[in-house]
Amino acid sequence: MALDLTKATKRRTSALLVGTFLLGAAGAAFLEGQTSTPAFAQNLSEQVTPNYERGAPGFADIVDRVSPAVVSIQVKSRARPQLSGFGMEGSPFERFFDDFERRFGQQEGRRAPFNNRGGGQERRQFSMGQGSGFLISSDGYVVTNGHVVDGAEEVDVILQDGEVLSAEVIGVDDKTDLALVKVSHDKDFPFVSFADKETRVGDWVVAVGNPFGLGGTVTAGIVSARGREIGAGPYDDFIQIDAPINRGNSGGPTFNLNGNVVGVNTAIYSPSGGSVGIGFAIPASIAADVIDDLKDDGTVTRGWLGVQIQPITPEIAESLGRDSIIGALVTEPQAGSPAEKAGLRPGDAIVSVDGEDVEGPRDLARTISGRSPDEKVNLQVWRDGKMETVEVTLGKLNADEPEQASNKRTSSNRDDDAADLLGMTLAPTSDVGIDGPGLAVVEVDPEGAAAEAGIRVGDVILQAGGSDLASAGDLESGINAAGGEGRKNVLLKLQSGENTRFVALPVTGERG
Repeated sequence: MALDLTKATKRRTSALLVGTFLLGAAGAAFLEGQTSTPAFAQNLSEQVTPNYERGAPGFADIVDRVSPAVVSIQVKSRARPQLSGFGMEGSPFERFFDDFERRFGQQEGRRAPFNNRGGGQERRQFSMGQGSGFLISSDGYVVTNGHVVDGAEEVDVILQDGEVLSAEVIGVDDKTDLALVKVSHDKDFPFVSFADKETRVGDWVVAVGNPFGLGGTVTAGIVSARGREIGAGPYDDFIQIDAPINRGNSGGPTFNLNGNVVGVNTAIYSPSGGSVGIGFAIPASIAADVIDDLKDDGTVTRGWLGVQIQPITPEIAESLGRDSIIGALVTEPQAGSPAEKAGLRPGDAIVSVDGEDVEGPRDLARTISGRSPDEKVNLQVWRDGKMETVEVTLGKLNADEPEQASNKRTSSNRDDDAADLLGMTLAPTSDVGIDGPGLAVVEVDPEGAAAEAGIRVGDVILQAGGSDLASAGDLESGINAAGGEGRKNVLLKLQSGENTRFVALPVTGERG
């Protein structure tokens, strides 16, 4: 008979519970007078009454309540896990990590011969990796990180009581590093829910997971920051927490004091590979939407605008005649994209979507990705000194979306026709063996304004003040036009490798 878990539990060993809660343990009593009878088909996030509301410190009641839904995940794959970046062939740390893997069960199978000279064979036939996860439904759906199950051939989910169940990967979203797996069993499971309110900086949180394969471990801390971008993907919006998380915590939940999942533990910042109090979790607002999509058909469908964008600096804003840096600057619409079809242009500053302000490029990317393909959106765009509205019918973001064409670059020496402007030496692209329009940067004064703005030798300046360039005279005209309009900066459009971008340089060529 399933237990009634709606009542608060009685703390039995609160001083020791957080430090000694292990995966194989049956767990504390859920009701006064009850012992470790498992709970099934119950939403464990409901009706948690945290200790602090009764004036008592500690997190034991929350841990008692939600821990049956937290699982360990074992993955058998062909790829050898990389530990701290040191598990490479020939590394002086290789023997240490081999011992570590043997100790904690991180490898299986024997090492195959390896030939450093001739390619050799695969080091191992297969390996075992470990991570964490949590049940979100009574029928056995489990959330974890994409990198936990990446390349998996076999996946096992280990419940709190030690029971091992086989599972299959339903879907993985590489852009957010989230994955959904399904336990192959016909019984009902306890589960938890995503929080429907955002956490605030300073809120208490509890992280539960499987660090270093030790079993279920609980740590506590606060939300240190929100909106962190760590270069993990195009939709970075991490919660930073100081609750210690380590290797093996990946994919595990971070709970608020009401027992709801506020984040999925994903990454740590550490020079040593261990916790230094800086951990990152995917917020529930992102995870819930992605997991819903994965549950439908194993994939995530996102809206697609099809533009290259960059931040708006104060200098760029001034060159555009704006007094705000809010928004995302369009550097180039992709060929055949919804943005190109709607008439978006290089130099447009997208400041809102359907009236919702766009703080910057990542904010725009997250907003568009949350819309559906074929949905119509109204973009408020700053163009030619005034605000305009551009209606766009979004497309579907695909992994094989078209890439930007690149210009072939060749090295060159200074040409007799080169001109010195704004702290750089320029020459027509045709004179230095580069295909396409514009002025090639063949030399940069390291003390000049161009260098300070990040312009490098090999960049090609395509436009100045919105006008195409074919000669140094065109650039001078653009500089003079900006000065004649009372602007302190001129906006330059550059081609850098395969990407285009904008920079703003002072019209006098002097550094600010």
